[in-house]
Amino acid sequence: MSEKGPVQREMEELLTAAFPDAKFTLSNDSASHHGHSGDDGSGESHFSLAIEWPGFAGQNRVARQRAVNRALGDLPGQRIHALAIKATAPGE
Repeated sequence: MSEKGPVQREMEELLTAAFPDAKFTLSNDSASHHGHSGDDGSGESHFSLAIEWPGFAGQNRVARQRAVNRALGDLPGQRIHALAIKATAPGE
């Protein structure tokens, strides 16, 4: 397994700060998109996030994804090309 890059570490720090007590897995999928649209050569252009947080209870999928994107600031769409998000509340 390769070492985490600076973008992934920054994303993890932002998620930890925004979603206290959340359980999440952030995977760097960039290697499988090498040479495709959005691959900037950095090795940190495509990610998948699975996050479970009690604060998501009662929120719909869109509200949860917006909350994640807000927490990540300028990263989605600026510094990373793609982020697949699966956001759930405990027990879902």
